[in-house]
Amino acid sequence: MTPEDRWLLPEGIEEILPPAAGRLERLRRTLVDLYSGWGYELVVPPLIEFLESLLTGTGNDLALQTFKLTDQLSGRMMGVRADMTPQVARIDAHLLKREGPVRLCYMGTVLRTRGDGFGGSRSPYQAGVELYGHRGHESDLEVLNLMLETLAAARIDDVHLDLGHVAIFRELVRQAGLDRGRESVLFEALQRKALPEIRERLAGWGLAPPHDRLLLRLAALNGGAGVLDEAEAVLAGHGAVIGEALETLRRLVSALRRDWPALPVHIDLAELRGYRYHTGVVFSTYLPGQGQAIAQGGRYDEIGQVFGRARPATGFSADLATLLALTPAPEGSAKGIYAPALDDPALERQVRALRDRGERVVRALPGAAETPRNLGCDRVLARRGGDWIVDAADNGCRAQAE
Repeated sequence: MTPEDRWLLPEGIEEILPPAAGRLERLRRTLVDLYSGWGYELVVPPLIEFLESLLTGTGNDLALQTFKLTDQLSGRMMGVRADMTPQVARIDAHLLKREGPVRLCYMGTVLRTRGDGFGGSRSPYQAGVELYGHRGHESDLEVLNLMLETLAAARIDDVHLDLGHVAIFRELVRQAGLDRGRESVLFEALQRKALPEIRERLAGWGLAPPHDRLLLRLAALNGGAGVLDEAEAVLAGHGAVIGEALETLRRLVSALRRDWPALPVHIDLAELRGYRYHTGVVFSTYLPGQGQAIAQGGRYDEIGQVFGRARPATGFSADLATLLALTPAPEGSAKGIYAPALDDPALERQVRALRDRGERVVRALPGAAETPRNLGCDRVLARRGGDWIVDAADNGCRAQAE
């Protein structure tokens, strides 16, 4: 690396500069208050943990995304968090140990070995909520509603919601007697909606009817809420697990129609994102023309089992930097009061009073080439007689010149 290149950051690693950093922090505060208003308590997990704890219950995908290093004190392998969900599950199961439902929220940077999401970022600023200790669709609905409220707080409109349920595929695979290898092959093909490949694989495996027909049909069960009626007809009589999954989706769709009547809802029973650790309903939000989800979540029961407490769990997460990138910056965002570089007790009292009221006041520095505008100030403190008053920047500058 040449001296001229020393300022370069690794690919997929970003820094956030003014004024975007200020917008990010304001959104973070807004969301902390929003989640607190719903009863969610903020936790701050560590940036790095022992690998065994960090990857608990998340499957191979997260293991590949995790930077690993050796702890020089213990000699054990450690990982930099690529997702905060397992950390929050550890806090609920091992540290809090509360009975009944527990609501937790979190915000912070995560680090990934590969770029993910919009722009290929490897250092998203992750925010999310987790609800532990309740197994019904009501907790899924609460988390879904809070995800939609998060996007509304970020001023993101025209959102589309995708709903799925991994238990349907998992139960059909169990009934068909597929081993883990064939299950993985079929899973990958379903994610690509590769119908000819799925048909060829199922025929080659020689599955007994009706298992081959049902697994092939699963790939086509997507669309509006009417898909649930079609799925009920196709999958009738194939076990209570599938019936309960369809009923959960039906209840969620009904509640979403009531609470968010303008929200487009798409059902996809072959949507298996996070299949290795999700156990129930899964959901993602998209914008038209964008191929990547902007917020996503689902149910992942029993994740705390390795920590000694198997707890029902549901939650969602989003990247705040992505949300801000999808929202235009507000016009005329410069807000502040410019105070001249004068040693005047009355000026000092006025500056202190304004800051106590929550105003942003920037003091000029003697001899510095600066103006109210380039300091982000739309107003100035100007002397009128013996008093210091807040005036528009142009008026105040003229008054001081006079």
